[in-house]
Amino acid sequence: MVTLDFDALRETRATNPARLAEVYAERVRRPIAHGDGRLMIVAADHPARGAIAVNGNATAMADRYELLTNLAEALARPGVDGVLGTPDIIDDLALLGLLDNKIVVGSMNRGGLRGASFEMDDRYTAYDMPAIDRDGLDFAKNLIRINLSDAGSVDTLEASALAVSDAAELGIPIMLEPFMSEWVNGEIKNNLTTDQVILSVAIAAGLGNSSAYSWLKLPVVDDMERVMAATTLPTLLLGGDPGENVDALIEQWGNALRLPGVRGLVVGRSMLYPHDGDVARAVDVAATLVHG
Repeated sequence: MVTLDFDALRETRATNPARLAEVYAERVRRPIAHGDGRLMIVAADHPARGAIAVNGNATAMADRYELLTNLAEALARPGVDGVLGTPDIIDDLALLGLLDNKIVVGSMNRGGLRGASFEMDDRYTAYDMPAIDRDGLDFAKNLIRINLSDAGSVDTLEASALAVSDAAELGIPIMLEPFMSEWVNGEIKNNLTTDQVILSVAIAAGLGNSSAYSWLKLPVVDDMERVMAATTLPTLLLGGDPGENVDALIEQWGNALRLPGVRGLVVGRSMLYPHDGDVARAVDVAATLVHG
């Protein structure tokens, strides 16, 4: 079990907030393309969207100390290249000294809160590109849910395009996570049919005034060969919540990771809160799939 100094973390936050800037300035960075050129990223940006449920537990991610402990355990495992989160989580990890030699990904738009009437108007309420540049983070990430029957989507598309343009100007890679989405019985559902994922790729890849620094973050769906044939952008696979069928998901990941253009995995809840509670084992399985 990883031991973290939460007393010192709370004290620094209360009495010396300027310490964060010093920590980021001192952080040891690594190239994105390193070793085999593949990436295994742990995702933890869910709480800022109000998505704290995992495996049927409605408040699984509510305990910040448990989340940070699980993240620390995951980041300590061989083959884990980095972490994705909102400023509150990334700042905690920085103050705990856990970000050296890791790829740090800043999550940008979290305004489309789960279950809200304004969910499709997914405003940029977390990192922006100047802040990612300020803190010396390595990557940006945005979620681009496209709902053809909801006018809120156009604001998300415009903001996403501006973020892509800003990322290109700053020379910082940005992960685009697109979905074709729709309202179903008052809830937003992502359409994970192969054709709809391909359509989302076509739309997202064209955002911004340059695609030089654009990456994709895509779900694993049926016929991933067709999905990957739709883009030349470097692509990471998202993990999702596997429920009880973990073995089937792992097999899907393994097959998709062999496709041209796929550069790795971004996985969160399924590794940080596995059914058996063994974070290290779950992380090791995913890291072995990515790095062999």
